[in-house]
Amino acid sequence: MRSINSVCVYCGSAPGRNPLYATVADELGRTLAGAGVRLVYGGGSVGLMGRIARSVLAHGGSVTGIIPQFLADREVMLKDADDLVVTADMHERKRLMFEKSDAFVAMPGGIGTLEEVVEMMTWAQLGQHDKPIALLDVDGFWRPLVDLLDHMRAEAFIRPGYELRYEVVAEVADLLPRLEAAQGAAAGRPEDAAVLRRM
Repeated sequence: MRSINSVCVYCGSAPGRNPLYATVADELGRTLAGAGVRLVYGGGSVGLMGRIARSVLAHGGSVTGIIPQFLADREVMLKDADDLVVTADMHERKRLMFEKSDAFVAMPGGIGTLEEVVEMMTWAQLGQHDKPIALLDVDGFWRPLVDLLDHMRAEAFIRPGYELRYEVVAEVADLLPRLEAAQGAAAGRPEDAAVLRRM
């Protein structure tokens, strides 16, 4: 039986306009630390990235930061992370983030956050992995993306047999249980698939 020991969180290197984003980043960091789940993230010390990493560390959790050399100074990498990897480029960064993570979560963020989570959706759609993916939908942030994906499906660009597997989760308290259930469903455990249908 697999379990989720590490979660890659994609999020903004800015704090965003809504103060709730930072509050949820703090809560997610506390939740991951409390569950003994390692945070894998982009290595920065600013914006929501820095906020969630500091929260994990403040609550006794473990953090792996992965940042390309050219961003190490621009985003001011978080040197307090207990595992900090500086990569040659973005491709290596994304590969390592994928390899070191059991699941992927997108918090509010910009175009980089969007690109990273959509890439994980694409890889899953093409059968390259079955790791769970979740949009942490803080105050409805991800609704426009969900609507766009629904539109793509309605227009037959997301076809039967190539469905996207992702969760939309509004509350931090529901996140890890939903990821675990999605992981179980992907592994073919019927009891977890039933849990996922009830959520």
